[in-house]
Amino acid sequence: MKYEWKKQDKVIYQPKSKPETITIPSFNYFMLKGKGNPNNEAFSEAVGVLYSLSYAIKMLPKKGPAPEGYYDYTIFPLEGVWDLSEKGRMKSSLDKDELVYTVMIRQPDFVTTSLAAEILERQQSLKPLPQMEKAIFGSVEDGLSVQMLHNGPFEAEPQSFALMEQYCQENGLLRMSHTHREIYLSDVRRSQPDKLRTVLRFPVSVSD
Repeated sequence: MKYEWKKQDKVIYQPKSKPETITIPSFNYFMLKGKGNPNNEAFSEAVGVLYSLSYAIKMLPKKGPAPEGYYDYTIFPLEGVWDLSEKGRMKSSLDKDELVYTVMIRQPDFVTTSLAAEILERQQSLKPLPQMEKAIFGSVEDGLSVQMLHNGPFEAEPQSFALMEQYCQENGLLRMSHTHREIYLSDVRRSQPDKLRTVLRFPVSVSD
């Protein structure tokens, strides 16, 4: 049976439009770090690299023997972990040029470190996209977190974050850092801003 994250991982990727607590286990990702405005070409290049690697994994059975444990699946959504540079934190308003990010796409659990290294090497040789050499493979565990579904433009995210902060205060939780994760459920290139659906998440701890 095809693994579809919208169904099997619904609790992770299909939260409600109000804050909730969730514990996120460790997952494996192809990742790429960067800095600057996400509207710039460098960000688009990074995203292109991640999709190139992800589809290379998915299409392996059509180009040779399937890896051990392979199963059919839907490509996972693009995710981004966002922060600000020290300079950006000192400014009174958001300067997108000072954003620091790690964009990533989760990989199925049959993807081992050695298989990922093989794909990285192969893609750099066959399809050397800009920034391909910066891509890495690794595991990330968000752990105890607060998340919610944000409906609408990215510029309106502060309203959702305010709800999440209020939820933390009311439930004895402490936000652990200014870093947050976004999971993009909509195709930004084809969706109107008011139709965008984005999962917002940040790690928390239980206050004493």
